Amino acid sequence: MTRDAIPTSDVVAVEFDGHVATVWLDRPKARNALAPEFWLEFPAIIDALGRDPGTRAIVVAAKGPAFTVGIDLKAFGPILMNGGVDPADPDQPTSDVARRIAMYERVKLMQRTFTSIAASPKPVIAAVHGYCIGAGVDLITACDIRYAAADATFSVRETKIAMVADVGTLQRLPRIVDPGRVAEIVYTGRDFDAAEALDMGLITRVAPDADAVIASAQDLAHEISANSPLAVQGSKAVLNAGDGRTVDEHLDYVALWNAAFIQSKDFTEAAMAFLQKRPPQFTGE
Repeated sequence: MTRDAIPTSDVVAVEFDGHVATVWLDRPKARNALAPEFWLEFPAIIDALGRDPGTRAIVVAAKGPAFTVGIDLKAFGPILMNGGVDPADPDQPTSDVARRIAMYERVKLMQRTFTSIAASPKPVIAAVHGYCIGAGVDLITACDIRYAAADATFSVRETKIAMVADVGTLQRLPRIVDPGRVAEIVYTGRDFDAAEALDMGLITRVAPDADAVIASAQDLAHEISANSPLAVQGSKAVLNAGDGRTVDEHLDYVALWNAAFIQSKDFTEAAMAFLQKRPPQFTGE
C-alpha cells in the first residue's frame, strides 16, 4: 500500500517524518474529546499504518492544551441515557433486549478502537500533555511506551460519573501498574499528576512541557526505526505472546519465531555492518 491510502479524518491527523508516523488527536477546541467519528476513524488509521511498510514506529500525540478529556459526553450523553441507542435513529430498537444488544455492540466497537493499538505490529508511543482523562487512559494503556509532560493530569474518571471503565483500562492497567494502586485510582476516580504516574510506572519519562514530550517521543520513535523492523515487530509480537503462557511455552514461541525469521537480509546486513564498522541499513526483508 502507499501512504496515499491512509484514511483521512476530521478529528485525527497523520504526519510522516521518514519511517515515523505521528497520529494527532485533532479537536483542540474541544480539548480532544473523543467524538463518535473518532471511534471508527482512529482504528482505521492505526490499522493502515500497521500495513504500511514505510512506517516503522507510531507516536500518538495531541494538538491543543490537552491530550484528551475522554469520551465526548455532549455527543454521547443522549446515547448513553437512551441505553446505548441514538435517540435520533428512526430505526432504533424498542425492546429492552434489543437495546441491551445495541449497547453491547457499541461497547465492543469502542473496545476495538484501542485494541487496534495493542494489535498493531508497529510499536506505538504515547506523548501525553495536559489532561488525559477517562478514555484517554484506556488509549495510552494500549500503547507500548508512554511519555508525559510535567503538566499532565491523569484520571480513571468513570467512577465519578457512575460508570465502569469498559474500553481497556481495567484490563491493561493492572499489567502495567501494581494492582493495589490500580484499585486506588480506579475506585476513587481521583486525578494524579505526571510525577505520580512516573512513580507508579504508568509512564517511563517526564518532559518539561508539551513540545518537549512530543519531541522526546518522536526521537525515540526514530531511534526504534533505525533498527530492523523485522526484529522490532518480532519483539513486540513475542512480548505480547507471553500473556497466558508459562516461561517454557514462551521460550518455545520465541525459538519458533527466530527459526522462521533469523535468516533475513536484515540479519545479514547487521553482521556485515558490524564487520565493516558502519551503520546498518535495514530494509525489513
